[in-house]
Amino acid sequence: MTPQWLLKFNIWKRRQPSWSLVKSYEAISSASVDSIWRKVVDLADVSWHPLITSTNVPYGLVPKPGLIYQAVSRMVPLPFRIFVERVNPGELVSFRIIALPGVEERVVYRVESSICGTCVSYSVMMRGWLSPLVWSMMQRHAEKVAQRLAEAAENETLQSVSGYLPARKNTCFDF
Repeated sequence: MTPQWLLKFNIWKRRQPSWSLVKSYEAISSASVDSIWRKVVDLADVSWHPLITSTNVPYGLVPKPGLIYQAVSRMVPLPFRIFVERVNPGELVSFRIIALPGVEERVVYRVESSICGTCVSYSVMMRGWLSPLVWSMMQRHAEKVAQRLAEAAENETLQSVSGYLPARKNTCFDF
């Protein structure tokens, strides 16, 4: 005879929703793996990202597993939490995004060198009862993430090669 508490645990365990791959997007870039990786891990500069406006990460902080920070969405200007799950330097970084109760999102950026250039992959996995609604609202923006990342890295490479540096803001330490 199985104890009652074990039956409850087994039933609960079966009801937990699993991650489902919603979509994966890829882009090919002429930028190097290193320059694209620098763009991905620069959590303070998300100007290239079509879904995120800003973060509260200080400049220069390198993402490590366990790091939790806040970001603000371009769609709805409300803050949400991002948790860094896994980092393989120069290769892969995985984030878990908790924006609303009822939806949880996992995002994976993968950077690989290929014959045609550098392949940038952006995969989105979601779970929760609100995930179909949230995905329908953000799908057209998510389609652009990999391409915008590749373009931002290419532009940064072109600027550094041509010697053109964008004007920087004046700070209190400028004399």
